[in-house]
Amino acid sequence: MCGRFALTATPDQTAALLGLAELEDFPARYNIAPTQPILMAIAGPPRLPGSNLPDRQPMLVRWGLIPTWVKDTREFPLLFNARSEGAAEKASFKAAMRHRRALVPASGFYEWRQTGGKKGQPYWIR
Repeated sequence: MCGRFALTATPDQTAALLGLAELEDFPARYNIAPTQPILMAIAGPPRLPGSNLPDRQPMLVRWGLIPTWVKDTREFPLLFNARSEGAAEKASFKAAMRHRRALVPASGFYEWRQTGGKKGQPYWIR
């Protein structure tokens, strides 16, 4: 994933996309950075047999990952970016990819293009 993303969909659109029963109102956010609070959908407790309610639940979390092997979390920077080709083999992401998946809604993300010595130009990708 990138270093910045946006969530401009309405709460109703987001709830429908994630399969959530309900979602509190939230404003559009156009520049979400690591360590800021973000919306996630995680698997909820199992529903009763025959229930047609979704088993996902929304959660507001701080964007970033602290690997399970970190002893002192105050001295470790939050990880937020991994290449999909090798993340499953990296010690930092291996356990999280196998056992702790979540959905993070995004309307798009930003990538920067460096040209010469100038400041980077952001591009909106959606």
